[in-house]
Amino acid sequence: MTLPDSFLKSEIFEQPQALQRLLTLEHEHVAEIAAAIRRYAPRYIVIAARGTSDNAARYGQYLFGAFNRLAVALATPSLYTLYQSPPNLEGALVIGVSQSGASPDIVSVVEEGRRQGALTVAVTNNRESALAGVAEHMLYLHAGEERSVAATKTYTTSLLALAMLSATLAQDETRLDALGALPTWLSQLIDRAPEIVRAAERYRYAESCVTLGRGYNYATAFEIALKLKELTYILAEPYSSADFAHGPIALVAQGFPVLAVVPEGIVAAELIAMLKQFREREAELIVISALPEALALAQTPLPIPAGVPEWLSPLVAVVPGQILALGLTLAKGYAPDHPRGLRKVTLTR
Repeated sequence: MTLPDSFLKSEIFEQPQALQRLLTLEHEHVAEIAAAIRRYAPRYIVIAARGTSDNAARYGQYLFGAFNRLAVALATPSLYTLYQSPPNLEGALVIGVSQSGASPDIVSVVEEGRRQGALTVAVTNNRESALAGVAEHMLYLHAGEERSVAATKTYTTSLLALAMLSATLAQDETRLDALGALPTWLSQLIDRAPEIVRAAERYRYAESCVTLGRGYNYATAFEIALKLKELTYILAEPYSSADFAHGPIALVAQGFPVLAVVPEGIVAAELIAMLKQFREREAELIVISALPEALALAQTPLPIPAGVPEWLSPLVAVVPGQILALGLTLAKGYAPDHPRGLRKVTLTR
């Protein structure tokens, strides 16, 4: 099956190369930023982001919390802009994550952090951006120009940038070495893209679904839901599996689509038990996993490579979700590069 050309397709397929560029070209710079953070010794981290970058920030909450033992808060940018009441950022490491580096509210958070004496880092794909200009340090994504409105390669490179920073800050050589396998894992998934696109045709008449993840893949549930909403106009609602059990689980009935990310690791048993309940209710299950037990429960299994550490699985598990969204966009007859009402750069205050 030959997929029609689009910026979205090209940029999904380019992700192995984009990750390799970041690993190769930013390694030494990340070490310099990590050394500056160790000297500063932050008490906590505040991450400012919007949209896709906000989903990367959710991943950062788990990374820096688990491996660096730092509490991580997601910024509330309207406090800095609309309400003009910025919180006290004494002792904080303030990180702004933005592919374009242009949104005024994200810039305002980082600018205020620096004004208050906090250490500031910009994670961006635009060296010349306002965000890069106000931060003390910049971590450049090396993703290349992203022309698709729906972000893909800037999402996975943002995840990788945060993972590199966390592992380097912890001086964890084992974790740093594990990053090198990512381009190969993503290449293996992209080789399966025609199969995933065909699988998406089953859902061409779907109007709603939920996406589930937990732990590190809480971010993945949000990011796949965002891609489905902005490209296919499906009302896709993301949840932690724990939150989903507290009420929204009542949605699940015969034929209701549930997309679940089930990585190898601590959260797998809980997610598999929940999927078994859904199967009893005759729900329509789409499962992204390397675990045979999880994949066997799905009407649409989307396998990922085995052996991916749970902390790195969001960089791998999101790719079948991206390809599924592309396939469903095509199945519904929409234009992948022209989602209605959206522009590449969104400026919020």
